[in-house]
Amino acid sequence: MLLEADRKTDWSRVDVEGLRQHLIDMQNVTLATQVSSSEFGGGLRFEATSDTPAVAASIGRMVVAHVMTMDGVNGWRLEAAEIPGGATLTVTPAQASDLDKIRGLGFIGVMTVGMHHQEHHLAIATGQSPH
Repeated sequence: MLLEADRKTDWSRVDVEGLRQHLIDMQNVTLATQVSSSEFGGGLRFEATSDTPAVAASIGRMVVAHVMTMDGVNGWRLEAAEIPGGATLTVTPAQASDLDKIRGLGFIGVMTVGMHHQEHHLAIATGQSPH
């Protein structure tokens, strides 16, 4: 285990349960979310919702956290807003040529953009705030 291999691991801060809860959020957003999208002058807005309160809470946490981490990456402006049953994710690219890419990725693809996931998960497991 990576944590055991690192002599600097602060076991008083380790929170593998926190990581498990984050992975549950990821599963909820990936598998149990209804998404609609709409285009506006140069960007896309995704509305991610669920009638299930636990899934709606997962959506809110995940979308807000993703925006905090990834706003500005690839020159994309990301905005999140909580709505009843979930959240909106608005993506405005700096270059109009990226709009096809965002359309192709869709909501869940945009949520996976960036090579931050492994670092992010390790930060959660070690009790650090990854956002």
